[in-house]
Amino acid sequence: MSVPAGSTNARPAARRRRRRSGLPQVPWVWVLPALVLVLLLRYVATAAGGWYAFTDWNGISREAQFIGLDNFREILDNPASRGALENTIVLAVTFVVAANVIGLLLALALHRTLKTRILLRALFFAPVVMSSLAVSYIWQFIFSYTGPLNRFLDAVGLDSWQRAWTGDPTWALWTIFVVLVWQFAGLAMVMYLSGLAGIPEELDEAAAVDGASTLRRFRTITLPLLAPAFTVSVTLSLVYGLGVFDQVLALTGGGPVDASETLATQIYKQTFAFGRYGYGAALSLILTVLITAMALAQLAVLRYRERRI
Repeated sequence: MSVPAGSTNARPAARRRRRRSGLPQVPWVWVLPALVLVLLLRYVATAAGGWYAFTDWNGISREAQFIGLDNFREILDNPASRGALENTIVLAVTFVVAANVIGLLLALALHRTLKTRILLRALFFAPVVMSSLAVSYIWQFIFSYTGPLNRFLDAVGLDSWQRAWTGDPTWALWTIFVVLVWQFAGLAMVMYLSGLAGIPEELDEAAAVDGASTLRRFRTITLPLLAPAFTVSVTLSLVYGLGVFDQVLALTGGGPVDASETLATQIYKQTFAFGRYGYGAALSLILTVLITAMALAQLAVLRYRERRI
């Protein structure tokens, strides 16, 4: 019986293709130990924390009494916790808008034209890799009553604007906003720079030849093609803004008079300072649900807009 041409080499060729395709196949049983460890340390622990939100556990006693929704009712009735929720949302939304607008403007300015763009990119991105606590303590000195900001205002004749910025209930939350934007606008810049690098220059040049203005080219070509970078940057900045903690603790400690409290600082204080682990777990559950819901909703809207482009 005749053998089809090339059939004798079929198996060696298949083995060679498998070798070229990447790493050798590993049995799934080898993954189980790591998978079980992740489930126990992350998801089971998170579920247990969610259960404690419905108890009055103090973190010491062996038993926790189930109290239903009492913790959540107290959160809604407590001005400090309710104010922390409002501050968290306001801070996150304003931070997302400002950081992404500034990051986009920096990316457009440093994309192709300037000769020193590599150095400027590094300078603007440098705060991102710095410790949040170190950055916050530097800005705390800047915002202090005898700090550089008030000295500058005095030097230019605006001494009536001087104030203890982090100690003023009206401005304390906005000092945190300034620090967040200063530190993380560079991260948005890098994301938009990567998106701009993927846009063919020929599209912009062709539109310019056809007589389209710079603004029109940006609105009809650049901005739509930046949609994937916009989705990633906005989602990440929203998640970070909702969970901000280091900057609040270092700059204002949540004060004055709870004016700059966020959910993260309330969780810390109620759990570790006051020993109310059940109440702190309830706040944590609210923060987790808030981050998840807002991030998924925003991601769904942005992905939908990407598909329509």
